Order: sequence, then structure tokens, then C-alpha cells
Amino acid sequence: MNALSNLFNLPGLRSAGQLKAMTGPLLIIMILGMMILPLPAFVLDLLFTFNIALAIMVLLVSMYTQKPLDFAAFPAVLLFTTLLRLSLNVASTRVVLLEGHTGPDAAGKVVEAFGHFLVGGNFAVGIVVFAILVVINFMVITKGAGRIAEVGARFMLDSMPGKQMSIDADLNAGLIDEAAAKKRRAEVAQESDFYGAMDGASKFVRGDAVAGLLIMFINVAAGMVVGMLQHDLDFGTAVHNYTLLTIGDGLVAQIPALVISTAAGVIVSRVSNEQDVGEQLTGQLFANPRVLYLTAGIIGMMGIIPGMPHFAFLLLAGVLAWMGRYMSRRAATQAQTRQREERVPAVAAESTEASWDDVTLVDPLGMEVGYRLITLVDRAQDGELLGRIKSIRKKVAQEIGFLVPVVHIRDNLELKPNAYRITLKGVEIGRGEAMPGQWMAINPGQVSGTLPGAATRDPAFGLPAVWIDAGIKEQAQSCGYTVVDASTVVATHLNHLIHMHAAELLGRQEVQALLDRIAKESPKLTEDLVPKAISLTALQKILQNLLDEGVPIRDMRTILDVVAEHAPKISDPNELTAMVRVALGRAITQQLFPNNADLQVIGLDAGLERVLSQALTNGGGIEPGLADALLQQTQGAVTRQEQMGMDPVLLVPSQLRPLMARFLRRTMPQLRVLSHAEVPDNRNIRITAMIGA
Repeated sequence: MNALSNLFNLPGLRSAGQLKAMTGPLLIIMILGMMILPLPAFVLDLLFTFNIALAIMVLLVSMYTQKPLDFAAFPAVLLFTTLLRLSLNVASTRVVLLEGHTGPDAAGKVVEAFGHFLVGGNFAVGIVVFAILVVINFMVITKGAGRIAEVGARFMLDSMPGKQMSIDADLNAGLIDEAAAKKRRAEVAQESDFYGAMDGASKFVRGDAVAGLLIMFINVAAGMVVGMLQHDLDFGTAVHNYTLLTIGDGLVAQIPALVISTAAGVIVSRVSNEQDVGEQLTGQLFANPRVLYLTAGIIGMMGIIPGMPHFAFLLLAGVLAWMGRYMSRRAATQAQTRQREERVPAVAAESTEASWDDVTLVDPLGMEVGYRLITLVDRAQDGELLGRIKSIRKKVAQEIGFLVPVVHIRDNLELKPNAYRITLKGVEIGRGEAMPGQWMAINPGQVSGTLPGAATRDPAFGLPAVWIDAGIKEQAQSCGYTVVDASTVVATHLNHLIHMHAAELLGRQEVQALLDRIAKESPKLTEDLVPKAISLTALQKILQNLLDEGVPIRDMRTILDVVAEHAPKISDPNELTAMVRVALGRAITQQLFPNNADLQVIGLDAGLERVLSQALTNGGGIEPGLADALLQQTQGAVTRQEQMGMDPVLLVPSQLRPLMARFLRRTMPQLRVLSHAEVPDNRNIRITAMIGA
């Protein structure tokens, strides 16, 4: 008892899941045992009955599955059931040859029933029935199921790239998240493995049918030899006993084999939808009343022909006519129900209580396209825009320092066919048109000719442009035009708008993701910062201030160091932003003036600096007259800078920089305002224009 208790208390067998894991090894051990060890007739009866029950279970499961993957274990089940039948054939053959001389019940009651009662004890009839079953199984069901599985496996492998691209397209468009994409990829791989396994597993059933024929002939011949030579039976008795036993053994194995083959055919021949095979058959075969009426009429006419079995034909015709009438009434009732629902849609809507599922959240970043631009965002039609948007998000993340939200793309039939609009939190921030199949030739300002085509403007920067055909692309390039395709036009516009509105795209979730990213590499930098030294909202405001003025936030370590140092004493985000800018001065200057070039900037007259400093100290703001003059002179200086091919940068004292940046940002967004404290000591400053002189 102690040994038995220890066996059932093994650590590997304590849970139900671990017991299930032992099913496969135990089944293999049982199959090997049946092949090697002699079994009594009673055990054979139990095993043959289990084999029949297992075949019926497999058939019913295959009938009630709605998709082939719902029974993904079928190839393995097919292998195990085939091995089980063959091992039973080996075990029963041993018993037949050893005990067959004792009578037709030597191999158990199940074999006797199949060999005696089902064929009336006539071994000739048994041989014919057995041969017919083998032919049906081998030539019809197994061969057809194997062919379907082979074609299904081939088409599944051919369609895998398209399905993978479709998943990537839905992921890039924001229709699904990463978890759903991973699940769908796993389903595609599992479906491919299933059809490949079914293609190979069908060969098991075919081999089983051939083995059944060979086993029958071997058993009959060997039984006659054993009966006559070893047990001194006469020829007639030996033929009768061993043939009936062999036929019974063959039938009790071939009938489950036929059932399993039918299940294989059902699995591979069904079309996946939300219905099982029974629902598909009844819903599609008997759904049309006219088919039932016509069939009833034809069968009824055949039933009244002299010499035909009138009762059977007329009975079936009556049943079909009744089914047709029933389906007609059912269709009429369903039509009336639909009409009533269409007449009172408002009442139905009022009767439904509102829920949180009715609340639709706006997308942080979205794009709507007209129907002619769908080809640009459809991966199945080789649309390149999805890939470009994916590259834009990576490029923007590398340039400004955070990952912008996914761009949700959808079609909008209210737009012009070639139009698109870009939205930020549901509000339009940009609109344009693109011509698929054509190229946009952009005039950068110095071209040597004109081009035939539809005149337009670059939606990103407003430069004059022309939509041209692909045939004159090289001519446009030789004339000095910048030539880009339609998807590049839309992608460039989107990239420009993302940079312009980067501050609005940086939400609390993105800031927290940045902190989590920094915490993985430098945990000490963030553990005492938020929320002890500064709140997440204040840190978000600092980062938004930097992005508003075109300063990337890639150097988060420097930003967090400055905030951690000064946040306990200063709570104003604007003052903290100014201190962060000073710490980032080298990077800001390098961004505006790369390659260590001289800083060619616009300066302020000393008198104007004093006036602005006094206005800032008094807190009264800039007088209207002074403000107008300042705007006019600054606009003129910016224009001269741009004409000379230089970026417009205004250099002012540190205390004036926030005031000037806020004052000039709305009218001249391209102007960058830099303070003296932000310029490194090793950079040379050259004033190219003076305001207020």
C-alpha cells in the first residue's frame, strides 16, 4: 500500500494537466504491449469496442468544429488511431492463429459478431463486404481527402506571405495592437502546419487500407495451414473457422478506419465559417423552397410511373413538399420581421440604453483618404505609404526623442477622390491632394523651364509644383525640379506636421514611457525625481516647451539632471525650461549651425534691448507702436537672412529670450530665438542684421 501511495503521490503526477501529459506515452506503451504481449479474448473485446467508440468520437468532433484549427490535433489523432488499429490487428491475428481451431468465438465476441451475424456466417459474403469497404475507404474517401489536403497545403503555403503582409498592414494602420498581430501570426503558422500535417497524415490511412487487405490474405492462408497441419482440421472446417475469424477481424478494424477517413474528409473539405458541418448542410441544402418543390414534383412524377415503388417515392415527395411549404412560411415570417424593424428604427434605438461602448475616443493622430488614394495605403495593392509612415515614426523618434502615436488611416467618401486630410485629436491640421501614378515636380526656386501638367503647390512647404506623367520625370530633373512620387508627397506632409505639432503629441503617457525607458538604464536618475521633486504634469510642460521651439528632447539625462537640481527651489515650468535650454546650449547651437560654422545671427540694438528690459521689469508689456515696429524690422531681417541662404536666428540677452520667443512665434514660426547664455564659448558670433538700429 505504501508503494502504491508513493506512486500516486509522485511530484510529476499531482495535477490534472500533468496527468493529461502522460496520455500520449501511456497510449504508445499500450500499443506496443498489444503488439508484443498475448491478450485474452475479453481484453480484445474491450479494445475493439474502445476503437469503435474512439472513431465515432473523432467523427462527431470533426462534424461540430467550425474551423479546421478547432481540431488541430487531428493529424496526431489520425496517427494514433491508425497505430491502434494495426496493433489490434496484430493482437487478434495472434489469437486467431493460436485459438482459431476452437471455433468462431476464439478471438472474442466482437470479432464473432462482425464475422458471423453481420454477414450471416457466410465467409464469401464477408469477403465481398470487406473488399467493398476497403475499396470505398482506399479509392474514394482516403484518396479524395488526401488530394484536398495536398491542394490545401499548397494554397496555404502560397497565401502565407499575403496573410503576413495583411497583418503588418493592419498593425501599421492601428487597426490591431501588437498582441492581436502576434496571435494572428501564430494562427497563420498553425494553419500552415495543420494542412501540411494533414497532407502527410492522409498517407497513414491509405497505408492502413493496404495493410488490412494484406493482413486478411495472410490470416486466411496462415490459418488454413495452421488448422490443417497443426490441429488436424479438415479443409472445409479450417476454411470456415479461419475465414470467418479473419473477416470479423477485418470488418471490426475497417469500419472504424472508414469512420476516421470520413472524419478526415470532413475536416479538410469544409469551408470555414461560424457554423459546423450540420448547420451548413441544413442551412444551405434545404434553405431554398423552390428546390424542395421541384424535387418533390420530380420524385412524385417518378412515383406514379407503373412498376415503380409508389409508396416510397410518393412518401418522399410528400415530405419534400411539406419541407418546402415550411421553409416558405419561415422565409415570409422573417421578411415581415425585417420590415417591422426597418419601420421603427428610431423606437429600437430609443429602447436601447446608452453605454460606455457608445463613447468613441478620437485618434491622437489620424489620416483620412479619398477612394482613389486607397491604393497608397493598401498593402495588397503594393501601396507604399504604410511603409513610409512606419519609417517616419522611427525617424521622428530618432530626431526629436519620443515615439509619436500610431497614425490611424481610414477612407472617407466625403473627401474628393484624390484628397487626404491629416487630423490631430480629431481636428484637421493639414489637407492636400495626391495623384497616384503621377509625380510631383517641385520648383525649388531655380528651374530652367516649364513642364506640362496640373499646377499645384507642395502641401508641406507651399512651394509651386506641377503634377507630371512618369514619362517626363527625367526631363523635369534636368530642368532643376525636385521630383517625388505621390506617396512621398503625403509622407513628407505628414512628417512636417508631426514636427510642427510635436508638443501636442507628447502626452502624459509618452512622458511616462520616456521615464520608464531612462529608468531601465539609469534608475537613480528617476527614482527621486517624479513625483517627489516635480510632478509628471510639470515635467510634461517643460518638454512641451522645448518641442514648441524646435528643441529635441533626445538628451533626457541632461534634462532630468537640470530638473532634479533646480526643481526643489523653482516650481515655474517656464523658468525650468530656460535653465534646461542653457544646459542644452551646445546641442541647440549645433542643430542651428552645424559643422562648427560661425553663428550668423540677427542682433538687437543696445537701445532696443534697454527698452525691452525695462518693459519686462515693469511688467507692462511691449507698447503697441513698439510692437509693430519690432515685427516689421524683424520680418525684414528674417527675409534678408533667408535670401542669403541662412537660417533666421535671433540672438538676445537671456532675460529677453522667453519674451521674444513668445512674441515672435505666431507670426514667424521659422525664426529661432537664441540667448547669449546658450552659445558655447568656442563659437564665433557674426551679426548679419540689426533690429532697432
